Amino acid sequence: MTISSSLNAGVAGLAANASRLASISDNIANSATYGYKRVETDFHSMVLSNSGRAYTAGGVRTTSQRLIDQSGSLVTTSNATDLSVRGRGFMPVAQAAQVGVGNGDTTMYLTTTGSFRTDADGYLRTESGLVLLGWPALADGTIPVYPRDTSAGLSPVRINVNQFTGEPTTRMSLGVNLPATGTTAGAPGDMQEWPVEYFDNLGTSESLAVQFTPTVPATGSSNEWTMVIRDSAQGGAVIGEYTLTFDDSRTSGGTLNAVSTVSGGAYDPATGSMIVDVAGGPMEITIGKPGDSSGLTQLSDSFAPVAISKDGSPVGNMTSVEVDENGFVHAFFDTGITRRVYQIPLVDMPNPNGMVALDHQTYLPSPESGTYFMWDAGDGPTGDIVAYAREESATDVAGELTAMIQTQRAYSSNAKVIQTVDEMLQETTNIKR
Repeated sequence: MTISSSLNAGVAGLAANASRLASISDNIANSATYGYKRVETDFHSMVLSNSGRAYTAGGVRTTSQRLIDQSGSLVTTSNATDLSVRGRGFMPVAQAAQVGVGNGDTTMYLTTTGSFRTDADGYLRTESGLVLLGWPALADGTIPVYPRDTSAGLSPVRINVNQFTGEPTTRMSLGVNLPATGTTAGAPGDMQEWPVEYFDNLGTSESLAVQFTPTVPATGSSNEWTMVIRDSAQGGAVIGEYTLTFDDSRTSGGTLNAVSTVSGGAYDPATGSMIVDVAGGPMEITIGKPGDSSGLTQLSDSFAPVAISKDGSPVGNMTSVEVDENGFVHAFFDTGITRRVYQIPLVDMPNPNGMVALDHQTYLPSPESGTYFMWDAGDGPTGDIVAYAREESATDVAGELTAMIQTQRAYSSNAKVIQTVDEMLQETTNIKR
């Protein structure tokens, strides 16, 4: 009966607008929730087959979808581990309860923002119990090759705030000027010595004593020095001895002309360096290539260390942790060194809106979302990671209020349809035979 279909359509309209109001209320309630993705309710008409001149109302149905691929604006914070994804992609997280069990069987959830801080065990986690996941780096800061289509290689990001670390010295560059007058006839032939500090494998301070002894000829100038390197960690033992000859030509005067090896690692003229063995292992010492004025030189009448540089550092305390735009987690120490400890990938899939939405603005990949892949942040289709930032809710309060007015009007109109049908049915029952 057509009038009955009108009643059913009105009831369906009430239910549909009630569903839309529920999504609007959820959006407005979460207008201040960081990382919230708004829900959108769409109406779909139901058309029944009609024959003849009578029309049968089919009514309306609704579908609701969480727009996970929509992002809110980023706001600046003062916490270095407040992280947000700028662009496409999601950060992997795990539930703190699963991490606390310690059996390694954790489920990977996804989120676009979080305020992470170290807990009592050193894990980077949010107040809602989400622990950040990443790929751990090796001791030298490199990230091994992990599978990109599974979460098997991910580990909870754990920061040891009481960590001590040091780096041994493996390279050293000597820029020293030797007096040209020291190799002329009649010179006193005094040895020139310069100690250079280095750090061993345990972060202990040691030193190399670099000694320069001139060759004084009977007449003229020899332009020749003997360089001896002694290691304090080996009781002052000689670890390298070299004969240095300097150029006295007009075009390259004062630069190295040739280096001959007496003992220790051989001098390589292509790199201007030699490798000597200190107590902790091999160390590369650069003195300059022949004709190069940036290494050892012989000019004027003064002995002067010009530029001495080296790597390595003493043992230091960790002071802070930061995440860069490519997802690398860097630990900073009070000695000035920085060490890479983790890499946070960004997870992407063909249909982000097909994921299962869970509490705390987390999502779980599903068959509808498609197969996911873990990208390096800033690579491929993904965006980058922004530190000191939180993502605001994607809710537009003004738009939701406007939709709420429309929904209220539509709900009232559908109720009016039901009232009208009721009055018409009442008139029908009042017809007397």
